[in-house]
Amino acid sequence: MTELHDLSAREVAARYAAKTLTPVDYIEAVLAHVALWEPHVNALYAFDPDAARHQAQASARRWAEGVQLSAIDGVPVTLKEMIATERDLVPQGSAGSRPRPASADSPVAARMREAGAVILGKTTAPDFGMLSSGLSSLHGVTRNPWQLAMNPGGSSCGAAAAAAAGYGPLHVGTDIGGSVRLPAGWCGLAGFKPSHGRIPIDPYYTGRCAGPMTRTVDDAALLMQFLSLPDWRDATSLPPEPVDWTIEPADVRGLRIGLMLDAGCGLDPEPEIVAAVRTAADLFAAHGAEIVPVAPVLDRAMLDGLDRFWQARLWGELERLTETERARVLPYIVEWAGQGVNVSGVEAVRGFGRTFEMRATTARLFQHVDAVLSPVNPIGGYSAEWASPTNDPRLPFEHIAFTVPWNMGEQPALSVNCGFTAGGMPIGLQIVGPRFSDRRVLQLGKAYENWRPAAPHWPAPPH
Repeated sequence: MTELHDLSAREVAARYAAKTLTPVDYIEAVLAHVALWEPHVNALYAFDPDAARHQAQASARRWAEGVQLSAIDGVPVTLKEMIATERDLVPQGSAGSRPRPASADSPVAARMREAGAVILGKTTAPDFGMLSSGLSSLHGVTRNPWQLAMNPGGSSCGAAAAAAAGYGPLHVGTDIGGSVRLPAGWCGLAGFKPSHGRIPIDPYYTGRCAGPMTRTVDDAALLMQFLSLPDWRDATSLPPEPVDWTIEPADVRGLRIGLMLDAGCGLDPEPEIVAAVRTAADLFAAHGAEIVPVAPVLDRAMLDGLDRFWQARLWGELERLTETERARVLPYIVEWAGQGVNVSGVEAVRGFGRTFEMRATTARLFQHVDAVLSPVNPIGGYSAEWASPTNDPRLPFEHIAFTVPWNMGEQPALSVNCGFTAGGMPIGLQIVGPRFSDRRVLQLGKAYENWRPAAPHWPAPPH
């Protein structure tokens, strides 16, 4: 029998509708499960069990009266710390920041409240969201539930750990270079970065998106139904349009799908990751797709230029801090961003210009293929105490070469589990489609979920 904390969001909603489960009973089961896991993984920030209970009680009354707000009324959701919720601090994962209580819910939080979802809590993030790691000067170390000595990745580290550990079915992260997909890959999840502007966010920025992090593609699509609703505060958001987010597996017959096993720079993908992605591509071919090798869309100059631009961007924030405040920031971040002192205005502009080169190369690729398959992460895992897979602030982004181009090109990209390393760590398959083909990418992901040999058997809390 499936444990309550392992139910999908659709299964929870079906039980609410059938009156075989109430939001109050469900939230108590989830809270009990969180209590077993949280001392070990450290995934939550601004966690208030009594507030969650209060929300669940209100939802239970609505379901009892038949006036529930949506299919996810009473279903718990976590939000990444950087997704503002009214009256809560947004410290951006750093002990050196100057957080103030948010004056209003961000678009993502507002959509969740309107739907009646129970906001279980916020999830941890590393300093200023600029690490693919669970290491934070404020939150401490967030660990991977699959192996507690290993890193969940980031910057949506807490969301990934919470989803893998079973803190309810719905979680939302943010992604500017892979921060939803990278931890989703290392934690065995479906992590979806939509087309830029599909989910309104505030604050918005070049390449920055919010996206669902769930155990199934179906639940990611269910969250998209609400997250994609309009909000005027995001001036980069797409025009509202009706989208049926109830997805069916894609029919891949006749599709031309690119297989990208070389990212063009950064860490080389490990052989067992390449083998897992090839095996996934073989399943697409077995169901009628034409698989064609494709060249990288990223090169060293693009990645290094973006690195220099991001250094200057963050140093512009850090230099406003006092020396005492800056001393509280994670040293890795200070050392990395501190290189921005030597970035000239001309060099920063050139670095930002590399994002448009990525936009051009990614758009060009989709003139020849309908979708792209690649690894998400080049390596199978790394230490929970490390700030990045290299742990070297001079080489901070060697692991994002498969993910960051699609942020700058604005294409939808999905991570879905495609197996495990010999050491037992999850491996992520990335599925990318042309701009605005969000629903199609989720359909491809659902098809692959149906074909793969077995879904992940989720980790259990330590004894």
